[in-house]
Amino acid sequence: MSVLVTGGAGYIGSHMVLRLCDAGQSVVVLDNLTTGFDWSVDARATLIEGNAGDMSLVGQIISDHAIEAIVHFAGSIVVPESVSDPLKYYANNTATSRNLIEAAVKGGVKHFIFSSTAAVYGMPGLEPVSEDNVLNPVSPYGRSKLMTEMMLADVAAAYPITYGVLRYFNVAGADPRGRSGQSSPMATHLIKVAAQAALGQRENVSIFGTDFPTPDGTGVRDYIHVTDLAEAHALLLDYLKAGGASTTMNCGYGRGYSVREVIETVRQVAGVDFNVVEGPRRAGDPAAIVAKADKVRQVLGWDPAHADLDEIVTAALAWERYLVTRNR
Repeated sequence: MSVLVTGGAGYIGSHMVLRLCDAGQSVVVLDNLTTGFDWSVDARATLIEGNAGDMSLVGQIISDHAIEAIVHFAGSIVVPESVSDPLKYYANNTATSRNLIEAAVKGGVKHFIFSSTAAVYGMPGLEPVSEDNVLNPVSPYGRSKLMTEMMLADVAAAYPITYGVLRYFNVAGADPRGRSGQSSPMATHLIKVAAQAALGQRENVSIFGTDFPTPDGTGVRDYIHVTDLAEAHALLLDYLKAGGASTTMNCGYGRGYSVREVIETVRQVAGVDFNVVEGPRRAGDPAAIVAKADKVRQVLGWDPAHADLDEIVTAALAWERYLVTRNR
């Protein structure tokens, strides 16, 4: 039996592939390489280039590789872009997921894990959000993800498949062994952008909004190390394989940092200063989004090993330095 990882050549997906391969699992990666990189896929996995929404291709992969579980990362993730190009997000996220789920059901796949987002909560206020908070996404990105959550619930009620949904908060950092990281040169993740600025690859770092009702006026986010996130996926997969019921969980540390705090941490860890430009808020950005993540700890026994902002930033900087040498 094998695990199919869609988007496994991307940032989070490649770390999941590492986690599964390290555990001796047989892994197949399906990625169209639009934003992913073939070189980021662990050599122990089988890489197939194609679209996760191609039901014929997915069906063939399920059959050829005896796929038992699918972990679905493929999709588009930039909130402001989703506002300006919503149809792209409903195509890449919702429609693709719908086709993938149908192929899974037809192929007899037993378990399906979906990469969702804290954006499904919309503008929740300053208090940590739990899984039973009101779902009110304010961007096409968040809505496109919530639609997939709804589809999975309906499908699991009608067919013999169990699912797990992880709602991510802000993913950052890189594999501690330096095997993968956030490799898209123009990624919008704050820690990556600040690390690039610290290394002289960007002219500045932008702060979008300084008038939020937060302690220093900038947005507050719950930053989670990508390796800890991959571990949560692996534990969720084990849980489903052991007969666990379909479930939806937040995945964050429950501790928020403001944009200014993150920038200052990058400055301190890198030992250099860089320019910061302050601008207006972006559409769809909440003042704060921090996880209430008791469920993932209690149900899965998840015990994050890298829950330290300095460590996250150190790993991100190390990966950016590696990319500089690789791209020379």
